[in-house]
Amino acid sequence: MKKTLIDLFENSVQQYPDNPFLWEKTKDQYEPTSYIQVKDQVYALGAGLIALGVKKGDNMALLSEGRNAWIIGELAMFYAGATNVPLSIKLEEASDLLFRLTHADVKYIMVSGNQLKKIRNIIDQLPLVQKIIIFDEQTEYRKNEISLSEVINMGKEWLSQHSLSEFLSVGQSLQNDDYATITYTSGTTADPKGVILTHRNYTANIEQSLTCVDIDSNWRTLVILPLDHCFAHVVGFYIFMSKGASVATVQVGKTGMETLKNIPVNIKEFKPYLILSVPALAKNFKKNIEQGVRSQGKIIMSLFNTGLRIAYIYNGNGGENKGRGWRMLLKPLVSFFDSILFTKIRGNFGGQLRFFIGGGALLDKDLQKFYYAIGLPMYQGYGLSEATPVISTNSPKHHTFGSSGVLVKPLDLKICDNEGNELPAGEKGEIVIRGENVMAGYWKNPASTADTIKNGWLYTGDMGYMGNDGLLYVLGRFKSLLIGSDGEKYSPEGIEEALIEHSSSIDQLLLYNNQNPYTVALVVPNKDRLKKHLTHLHLTLDTDQGKEEAIRIIQKQIDRFRKGGELGNMFPDRWLPTTFAILPEPFTEQNGMVNSTMKIVRGKVEKTYANRIKYLYTPEGKNPVNNENNKAL
Repeated sequence: MKKTLIDLFENSVQQYPDNPFLWEKTKDQYEPTSYIQVKDQVYALGAGLIALGVKKGDNMALLSEGRNAWIIGELAMFYAGATNVPLSIKLEEASDLLFRLTHADVKYIMVSGNQLKKIRNIIDQLPLVQKIIIFDEQTEYRKNEISLSEVINMGKEWLSQHSLSEFLSVGQSLQNDDYATITYTSGTTADPKGVILTHRNYTANIEQSLTCVDIDSNWRTLVILPLDHCFAHVVGFYIFMSKGASVATVQVGKTGMETLKNIPVNIKEFKPYLILSVPALAKNFKKNIEQGVRSQGKIIMSLFNTGLRIAYIYNGNGGENKGRGWRMLLKPLVSFFDSILFTKIRGNFGGQLRFFIGGGALLDKDLQKFYYAIGLPMYQGYGLSEATPVISTNSPKHHTFGSSGVLVKPLDLKICDNEGNELPAGEKGEIVIRGENVMAGYWKNPASTADTIKNGWLYTGDMGYMGNDGLLYVLGRFKSLLIGSDGEKYSPEGIEEALIEHSSSIDQLLLYNNQNPYTVALVVPNKDRLKKHLTHLHLTLDTDQGKEEAIRIIQKQIDRFRKGGELGNMFPDRWLPTTFAILPEPFTEQNGMVNSTMKIVRGKVEKTYANRIKYLYTPEGKNPVNNENNKAL
């Protein structure tokens, strides 16, 4: 049966014509645009693209902050028969943009005023590009540039001269296997790869996701993730669109920083029912909540901590486990703390928020417990762009902390060892899936496609196991494992998270062990915290004595995880770092050590610091108080 994104949109417009679909704040409040109004705008822009010369099968790029024009722009491309190449606004380097635009054979670009400069800087190197459509009015237009409003006027003109059926014929001719988007994943080792997702990949994953989460036409979401993100695409607007529900975007500021600052304000104004999150955002929100509580004085802070502790005990592991057995007796206390403290915190999130859904990297258990305790559950999901992206998720119906939830349906999943043999339930291996949500392949990259998809099965490169409770447990990258000298494997992500979470002097950290005698760490220190610690000892970072003491402070914080330490039961000792290298600069997107989804690019970090890693396995480097660490401080 034919089910394209156009079929899905047409169906929703018919069923929910007057429901508000898109909400945007450009001046002082959020204004709605109904499904029927969005349809009119999509038709006008789609016809404008046809009038501009866009042909079925052309690739177009979209570089913009999240806003109505983004979503309307993508739908309009489909009506013209084009494929969208969504680009991250975090791509600062001309080379990053240039690679994607060239590699994807892009002929037309839609861009916001804020991002226009990036395109102008490289347009001379893009001979294939015929037109640049600019969302915001400019004082001057250069060669091949045209305003969005002009393209819409061209579309209205075109529609007045052609029949509606002629316009619709292109979009209606799209089949399930026609390409909808080419999304570039941040290359962690080689060049970025273009994930080709078809129309059916999207509509299948929408149907699959809705087997885990119930939403109806009254629901509202505020999309705070970048719209080029596959997760934002499917769960952020297409699931909502399929149900006649509402989607708002964050008010765009003059700078990226200003847009970020609008997020908490917009959440309060728009009062969403559901927000998509990634671990980096979850940590930020938690920090802000704790700062807010701390600013109200010691008594409130101590009440808050007591309320959390009681809620943690009462909730257990979440889900079925909540308030079971003797813990039922805590219910009145839980309700008391909720009414005096936690409802106020929820007010800062608009007061209507039912839950967050977390995607991206692993969300640690402590964070999940924290949000659950304050009555804003953050349900961990799992997926990847190559699976359009949702594979499994926790949800109000079924959740357990530390798991990645139930599988979407229908979907086949198996866990395989290094040789590709299927392992029994409970055993750890690579997660391998098969379903209609598996990508069509990587754009112009048959070798990587053949490596990743074998006989219809997608090899995710992630490690995990299926629990006896029917839930999927994801443990980290299959490829980023710590491998001991005896061949035993362990996933580093959980340890890294915990070390950063519980060590005030460590900002970022990466563990390394590739069949070596012991595990080592690359550490980005929090110099402000180190300086504070040193002040109490009447020392500074300017002296050798101060530097040595700073190294010992980091060592002590790590040692708390060893046997006998206060956090000594969390991980096997052999995977904790015996020694560490202090790095002179943080991992950032600018130096390529972090990708656009804020994940550390292991391959790049290991390559850059190969000499420091080697040094850690020498007698001199094994003692953290060494020359190299002194220099880095």
